[in-house]
Parts: sequence; structure tokens; C-alpha cells
Amino acid sequence: MLAHMIARPVVANALRVSAVVGSILNAINQSAAVWNGAAIDWPRFALNYAVPFLVASYSAARVRQAMEG
Repeated sequence: MLAHMIARPVVANALRVSAVVGSILNAINQSAAVWNGAAIDWPRFALNYAVPFLVASYSAARVRQAMEG
């Protein structure tokens, strides 16, 4: 499974998904902090990008694995 998750096409797609979904999630979750001048919650900021990346990677790896056998 890990070999599929780190394949170049899977990583490239997961990065694109993470950039879009993570940005939307950060806009939703941290907009109040940005507009009110409060501090950004950096661990949450990172998780908003990491979770979509991992979900997209896992999903693509499962599809690649199923196509093999």
C-alpha cells in the first residue's frame, strides 16, 4: 500500500487536492482569526492540508492496488 501512496502520480494528485481543500478548510476554520487580527492556529492550519493529502493518497493507492489484482 505504501508503495502506491508514494508513487509520483498519486503524490502529485494528492498535493493538488490538498492545496484546494486545505485552503478552503483554512478559509472556513480560521477566517475569524484572520479578520479579527488574532493569531493563526498553526497546528490546525497544517492539519487542514495534511488530512486531505492523506485521504487523497490513501484513496488513490487503494484504487491502484485494486487495479493490480
